[in-house]
Amino acid sequence: MKVLVVGANGQIGRHFVKLLSEDPNHTPIAMVRKEEQISFFNSLNVESVLVSLEESVQEIAAVMAGCEAVVFTAGSGGATGADKTLLIDLDGAAKTIEAAQKTGTDRFLMVSAIHADRREQWGDEIAPYYVAKHHADNILRSSGLAYTIIRPGALTDEPGTGKIQAGENLESGPIPREDVAKVLHYALASEQLHGKTFEIIAGDDEIEDALNRL
Repeated sequence: MKVLVVGANGQIGRHFVKLLSEDPNHTPIAMVRKEEQISFFNSLNVESVLVSLEESVQEIAAVMAGCEAVVFTAGSGGATGADKTLLIDLDGAAKTIEAAQKTGTDRFLMVSAIHADRREQWGDEIAPYYVAKHHADNILRSSGLAYTIIRPGALTDEPGTGKIQAGENLESGPIPREDVAKVLHYALASEQLHGKTFEIIAGDDEIEDALNRL
């Protein structure tokens, strides 16, 4: 499966692209926004395309053409303001969904955030981030695409364990970024997870077992 990875240079994105590069069933295309980010993907023998989420739907669609799936791992980052959060996490996601519809790229995986549907859980400081994730998820769910929305808890840089807890309305908890990438890798080819939205945190279940019970 040829897969466009949006936000490939992020920490989850890098882990995920590396997994795909080692899987003979998939061919990743790394979508990045800066020339200097390309060298990492060259070292993996992975093709890169240079497009920003602030560019047009047509420009995103042009690099998506020919792909069978798109995985959205992009985020504006904690150091930016609410304006960039809306432009990247909300409008960037919306434009990528529209591009997928235009190109017939039916499979769409979205990295969202735990409790994105529970406004009572949103603190004032991080509310713009949750607003963006909440509405981006809803746009995807109404898109007609074969979507899977994955909502991880607090992201950490600890080594992945390959063990998670998955479900709806989980309590907050941490999860290594490496394990989020592993969940994406498994979910990509799982038809059982089409049309599913679920939360993940670190747990005691093997990823495959946890996801197969959803």
